[in-house]
Amino acid sequence: MAKGNIGVTSDNIFPVIKKFLYSDHEIFLRELVSNAVDATQKLKTLAAVNEFKGEIGESKVRVTIQAQKGTITISDNGIGMTAEEVDKYINQIAFSGAEEFVNKYKDNAQAIIGHFGLGFYSAFMVAKKVEIFTQSYKEEAAAVHWSCDGSPEYTMEETIKSERGTDIILHIDDECKEFLEETKIEGLLKKYCKFLPVEIAFGKKKEWKDGKQIETEEDNIINNPQPAWTKKPAELTEDDYKTFYHELYPMSMDEPLFHIHLNVDYPFNLTGILYFPKIKPNMDLHKNKIQLYCNQVFVTDSVENIVPEYLTLLHGVIDSPDIPLNVSRSYLQSDGNVKKISGHITKKVADRLSEIFKNDRTQFEDKWEDIKLFIQYGMLSDEKFYERAAGYALLRNVDKKYFTYEEYKQLIEENQRDKEGQLIYLYANDTDAQYSYIERAKEKGYDVLLMDSQLDVHIISQIEQKNEKTRFVRVDSDIVENLIKKENEQKVEFTQEQLSALESIFSSQLPKIEKTNFIVGFEHISEDALPVFLTQEEFMRRMKDMSVMGGGMMSFYGEMPDSYKFVVNTAHPLIKDMLNKAEEKCNEKVNPIAITLKEKQAEEEILKNAQKDKKSDELSTEEKDQAEAITKEVARLKKDIKDIYTAYAKENDTVKQLIDIALLASNLLKGEALAAFVKRSVNVLK
Repeated sequence: MAKGNIGVTSDNIFPVIKKFLYSDHEIFLRELVSNAVDATQKLKTLAAVNEFKGEIGESKVRVTIQAQKGTITISDNGIGMTAEEVDKYINQIAFSGAEEFVNKYKDNAQAIIGHFGLGFYSAFMVAKKVEIFTQSYKEEAAAVHWSCDGSPEYTMEETIKSERGTDIILHIDDECKEFLEETKIEGLLKKYCKFLPVEIAFGKKKEWKDGKQIETEEDNIINNPQPAWTKKPAELTEDDYKTFYHELYPMSMDEPLFHIHLNVDYPFNLTGILYFPKIKPNMDLHKNKIQLYCNQVFVTDSVENIVPEYLTLLHGVIDSPDIPLNVSRSYLQSDGNVKKISGHITKKVADRLSEIFKNDRTQFEDKWEDIKLFIQYGMLSDEKFYERAAGYALLRNVDKKYFTYEEYKQLIEENQRDKEGQLIYLYANDTDAQYSYIERAKEKGYDVLLMDSQLDVHIISQIEQKNEKTRFVRVDSDIVENLIKKENEQKVEFTQEQLSALESIFSSQLPKIEKTNFIVGFEHISEDALPVFLTQEEFMRRMKDMSVMGGGMMSFYGEMPDSYKFVVNTAHPLIKDMLNKAEEKCNEKVNPIAITLKEKQAEEEILKNAQKDKKSDELSTEEKDQAEAITKEVARLKKDIKDIYTAYAKENDTVKQLIDIALLASNLLKGEALAAFVKRSVNVLK
């Protein structure tokens, strides 16, 4: 029996392995099973080139738990190892200067990545002792028994082993007893070894008999050695792709929309299948659904370094031996190959979408709402993807017709340019709430887009930035005559006193709604336009929409109150009639105050002119008091007039009805106010 020290003489090697090189204890099983698979495949390769002429026999890797003994055994019938090979591959894990290197970088796991082949030593994360029983395929070689208790010391001796191959026995540490549970190990095997190219047997299949589960004689094979992505596309049907999707995601009830089969052998090796899942309208995004494999060994489902973030919305598998992995295969390193692979995947996805669009536009349009968020996310995130996708990204109008960006531009080019030459895209985000506005726009011959998904507001800004003299305007942000101005505005014909009277009448009766402001404004539109209506300024409303997803600085806009302009159409006969009636009812009280107000305003103007060239500290106390008194008097007189009109409006059902109609059109009339409106409307009909 030989004794010795593992090739790193420092006692720090095992703490480094346990604490730094492996961040996740459970990957020990993946490493050991993968090594067993490698050994099995190497024997097949040697047999293929006639270097091994014996019987290959059963090509399975077996994982066995003996809970009472506290052991897990991983067995294969592969090439095995000679004593010299055990010494080389197990005992000599160091390279020149290893001790110095480990000491220098023991607090920085990333610096050690790629310098060791330490897959076997992951066993010591869960085992207090590890044994190897191995018999080489070489005819003259003796079997070897190797043992180590987690210190740098080991023992190695000749032994007798009846079959070729290697058994690795892990004596599980007391702190890791959960790895002796069948369900735990089976779960890890299915997670990491589900598609390894050699059958993995874990116990025997069980079946129900006489009300209980009993073991059969058949091996419980936990993996699929020939997953769909390892086959050629010509060998697979649509049903095969769907079946594999559900093999990857057995809990998914949805069918994938499209698939992309990756198969590249130059300038790098890359295979895989990516699926477009249904993305719900509320953007309930499930990332970490792409699984990364290295030669069919599961590595990770965090693939942000391999594919752009927006592509992480896809599902499926990527397999590449050319993606650099760290010693535990758990984390990715960035290098040129990764960037090339990322670029290739992006191009393949964009090309596949273009192919579907060109070959079957009807199918593409039918599935647009399901893939829309994905494509928009990509266009907003990646300029190259935008360039590729701009030809098939779609816009949908309120009549459910689809257009490419260029098609829609041509559709509205002639009719929707304003007097400044700007091309105006009208859109709605709620066809029910904005129905009356949409209909008014249609009456003018305008087309209205439906932009109701979470990324639409960002796409709107992107299109505006990329196209000169292009502006998106929500259909309820103003009256239709102002949405696309064809001529100069007509002047309001009312006097300032009449406008002040109307402002007092309406502003006093507008409701108090939490985090909502109303500002009364006047426009001379036309007699056939609505008498009153609400509009929202496009910029602020859009900023608030963006704040829903933007976060950070954008959240400032989300906290701001909604601001509506209550527009009074001074050209409407109803408004003129209401003003006449208000003046008839209120003039007797208003006129005397108005006369006094004009006098006081004249005095105020004279006083301001007299004091305008003086600085504040040059004015006497008497002059300051005089100015303050006249200002207060003017304000009081204005309030007195406003109070008269407010009292009139309070008792006037027409005012309330007009306000409620405007609120109702903007979906702001609810609860008690809505009930009062209905009751008032019935009374009008009596």
